Amino acid sequence: MRWTALGNDPTGQLLLPGAVTRTFDTPGFAGMTFYEIRAKSLINRIKGSGRLPFDYTINPYRGCGHACTYCLAGDTRILLPDGSTKSLDALELGDDIVGTVRDGRSRRYTITSVRAKWPTVKMAYRVHLENGVELVASSDHRFLTETGWKHVTPSVAGPDRRPFLAAGDNVLGIAEALAFSALQGSRPVPVAVAAVEPLDRTMPMWDITTGTGDFIANSVVSHNCFARNTHTYLDLDAGHDFDSKVVVKVNAVKVNAVEVLRRELAKPSWRGHSIAMGTNVDCYQRAEGRYRLMPGILSTLSEFRNPFSILTKGTLILRDLPILQQAAERARVSIAFSIGFLDEQIWRLIESGTPSPRRRLDAVRQLTDAGFRVGVLMAPILPGLTDDDASIGATVAALAEAGAASVTPLVLHLRPGAREWYLGWLAANRPDLLPLYHRIYRDRAYASPDFQRLITARTRRALRRHGLLDRSETPARDLPAGPVEQLTLL
Repeated sequence: MRWTALGNDPTGQLLLPGAVTRTFDTPGFAGMTFYEIRAKSLINRIKGSGRLPFDYTINPYRGCGHACTYCLAGDTRILLPDGSTKSLDALELGDDIVGTVRDGRSRRYTITSVRAKWPTVKMAYRVHLENGVELVASSDHRFLTETGWKHVTPSVAGPDRRPFLAAGDNVLGIAEALAFSALQGSRPVPVAVAAVEPLDRTMPMWDITTGTGDFIANSVVSHNCFARNTHTYLDLDAGHDFDSKVVVKVNAVKVNAVEVLRRELAKPSWRGHSIAMGTNVDCYQRAEGRYRLMPGILSTLSEFRNPFSILTKGTLILRDLPILQQAAERARVSIAFSIGFLDEQIWRLIESGTPSPRRRLDAVRQLTDAGFRVGVLMAPILPGLTDDDASIGATVAALAEAGAASVTPLVLHLRPGAREWYLGWLAANRPDLLPLYHRIYRDRAYASPDFQRLITARTRRALRRHGLLDRSETPARDLPAGPVEQLTLL
């Protein structure tokens, strides 16, 4: 997807320079910022999509208001403007700290503030500096060196191998903790890396978002880290920013997305490929109630008789039922809901910004009554929380009663980004389950084959009892879990 700016960002912030920035006073959007960006393209082709049942997507939003949670040890000392330090885990939103800004080809120190903070659990590494300073960080964390930002460790080998710290590299920071007034006019100083040591264990860690995108950690310039990855393409963090800063492919008069889609569908090279929506973030999240992008998108697809599918947790889809029915008379329209469990308490903890499972069940029923065959992704099935026979059985029974045409179970998929957020949430809310998750997942995105087979067997029994087995896909792994899991964790 390609983006271009509409005008100056009135906040003056560096997150999305040029975006039209809006906030709304209604309680449902409290604490959220919307960045309106003019789209230069709307249809996105998925590279290497052989594992997925679609090749093209439309995602009119980046970020998601569903509010469903990269990284230094909590005792890392963060420099404050008066020259004192405060441990990272003790920082609070709004605290003033020291960061840096570009000044020509160099950097200078400035005062910034903490805008967001969140926990996680990650494999730990200790970075030893030749001046005796040590930093405990995750492999993904970045520190400023004389040749640019470098991660603590390399990624997998290959063309996308990322820059990483090695003995002899010079990281940049401060020689000693000084008040901001004493730092003014000075530049970061180099200190050599002595070694990077894997600690071979996971640890609770913290990350923050700052106004400058960096901060001074144990005297070293440290980058904001990113988690839920698609938001990072826009240089927004994937923790708090993903939940509270939503990018909208729309200009000031809210027609840009439709204009671009019409142009792309009219190209002679376009062959009417099926387009999937809701594969990255939910196209029927709360912001859609205000921006109303989907009616124009659906009407345009209908006009061009272009097939499409929608995956959602949003009951707002019922607003567009007449358009969907009209589109289904002209092309193939597929609708699927994500309903992983019925437990209201877990829903409030995991998916607080989504409609309740009961409301989603009612939407399935209404869409079914309107003539659609609605598939349900029973996702995510959460190990230790919603994976027992009672939870799975109750969910399948409710889906059958609502008229679901098929049920596809998906065990929680912890790909990078979702993994850091979810394990951080687990450490804060259910630390007793961490050993189970480490045993099931280890360093993998998927649960172990044995656990997958266990969940498949439990689900098949429930599907058989309710007459859904022949209509449902029961493998708990061999499905498009990548895009789906990002949605189901939000």
